[in-house]
Amino acid sequence: MPTQPKRRNTPQRQIILEKLCGTQSHPTASELYDIVKIQLPRISLGTVYRNLEVLANNGQIAKLDLAGGEARFDGTVSPHCHIRCTDCGIVRDLPAMNPREPDLTIGQTNGFLVSGFRMEYTGICANCQ
Repeated sequence: MPTQPKRRNTPQRQIILEKLCGTQSHPTASELYDIVKIQLPRISLGTVYRNLEVLANNGQIAKLDLAGGEARFDGTVSPHCHIRCTDCGIVRDLPAMNPREPDLTIGQTNGFLVSGFRMEYTGICANCQ
């Protein structure tokens, strides 16, 4: 599959990236929209969604399509694990845990060529306990 060319960062895209990288909450697009519209009151939710997709496709952010909810976004692209609250859905980093890519052969993956992997822990956050 051909890679898409990187797109330049527009002023809106740069602010979205800065706001995402400035939070540890792994927001959804709508949560990030609420943060960004303080600085860019005329921005639309659709613009935030489109720019998040561009940033994710460029490898500048991570899109977390985690089980049990709406996609969340992470400004940290280095390998790390996440933990998700099964009650409220918040996602946090587990920085002490650095996942090691499994050593799999084609035969062990039912013919798939592995391009990546994700590890998600689940539990109940302190606020929901």
